[in-house]
Formats: sequence, structure tokens, C-alpha cells
Amino acid sequence: MKKYFVIGNPINHSLSPKLHNYWLKQNNINAVYDKIKLEENEIENFILKIKDQEINGCNVTVPFKKNVIPFLDKLSLEAEQTLSVNTITFDNGSLVGHNTDVAGFQEAIKHLNYNVKDKKILILGAGGVVPSIIFALNKMEVSKITISNRTREKAENLKSQFNKISIVEWGDIPDFDMIINATSLGLNDEIINLGNFNISEGKFFYDVIYNPSETNFLRDGKKLGSLTENGKLMFIYQAFGAFSLWHGIEPQINLETLKLLEND
Repeated sequence: MKKYFVIGNPINHSLSPKLHNYWLKQNNINAVYDKIKLEENEIENFILKIKDQEINGCNVTVPFKKNVIPFLDKLSLEAEQTLSVNTITFDNGSLVGHNTDVAGFQEAIKHLNYNVKDKKILILGAGGVVPSIIFALNKMEVSKITISNRTREKAENLKSQFNKISIVEWGDIPDFDMIINATSLGLNDEIINLGNFNISEGKFFYDVIYNPSETNFLRDGKKLGSLTENGKLMFIYQAFGAFSLWHGIEPQINLETLKLLEND
């Protein structure tokens, strides 16, 4: 039986096992998928187990999307350009890092029929999936990307990677069409204070968090008369990419798939 994992810290909130095991069963694949919490100093040993084929592949979530890179042999184009890996495969004797978050975000936005072309985007946060979102937004031809992060240094590091982005201080809200929460604020009911700003109706509030399905950030967006969406579709589409890489099968995404993740 093949074994797959998602690694991260924290990892409790991850619904990856639920989705992947559902698809494995649906496609009659003799494999199991589980989640495992790792410390940074345990990453190398874990990845060596993929090389030894004790483990057949893994997903990577926060905060390890960059930390895994030194232990890999090759990177896909998206992983190389974003310096972010969320899927590891073992191909012809090489450990390969992939980034399915880029396509995951693009497909999710496409599915919502929201056209980001020429829109002004404000991203809260600078870690995790942010490089992937910036890369995807540039491909989708947005007009401007602004980053606001609690530690400015992290945002500055992103600017050296993507020189066209602007940076504002945490708490400053410039004019935007779409605001993306890519921080972990909201996983445990935290509040992002947007109350002092005059945000007009008709904006788009997008939260990368998918569990819980409605964060305080999205509730605030609703109160302001904005379109709101959580990260569930992005999560499903990035999982779709990983599943396809490992098993050579494109799993079904339908109402049943969406319902599967609704009750958590």
C-alpha cells in the first residue's frame, strides 16, 4: 500500500487527508494519505523517506513550503519562480518539488467568474501561499499588487523576488478592488481590524483559510456589502494538481466533493 502525507506545523486544521482518501477510494487506488506535524529539524529525514520510497509523496503546508527546497533535486518552473513547494514527487530517482498552489488559485478564481484583469489587489500576509498568489495574479494581468505584512522585512523579501509589488505598513489600507487574507489570522477566530477605514461596497474579500469556512475577515466583508469567498476551491484545485502528479489520474471535482468538506 502506497503512503502519502501532508506535513506542516500546525497541521490539525488540514482537510487534505479527507479529500485525498475520498479520491483514492473513488479511483480504487491502493494507498493511504495522512497528516503529520513536523518540527523544522525533522524535515530532511522525512524527505529522505520519500527518496527511499518508504513514503511515496507528500504535500507541504505552512511554514515549510520554502524549507523543503534544499533537500530536493529538482523544482518545477512554478516552484522555482515562487520559491515555494507544496507537492513532492519521486520521479526517475529524483525528488521533485512542485507548486500546485499557483494553478489552484487561478482555477478557483476562474470558477468564481471573477475577472481580476486590471484590478488592484491588496494582500495581507507575506508567507505561505503569497508568492504563489502573486505569481498567479501576474499571469492573470492584474494592474497592481500591494502587500501588507505584520513584519515588514518579510514583505521586503517578496519585493526582491517580485519587483513590481508595492508595500504598505500593517494596518494601512490603500484603495483596492480585491483584498486577500493570506495570514493565519482567522484560523482561531482572530480579528483583522479593518474598522477604521472607509471601504466602499462592491469589493471582493477573499480568504485563503477554508477551515473555518467563514472567518471574521469574511464576515466583515459581508457587512461592508462585498463579495466574499473562502479558500476551499483553491484548496481543492491544488489537491487536484497533487493527486494528478502522483497517480496520473484527474480526480472528479463536483458537488459531492464540495459537500465532503462542508461539515468541518
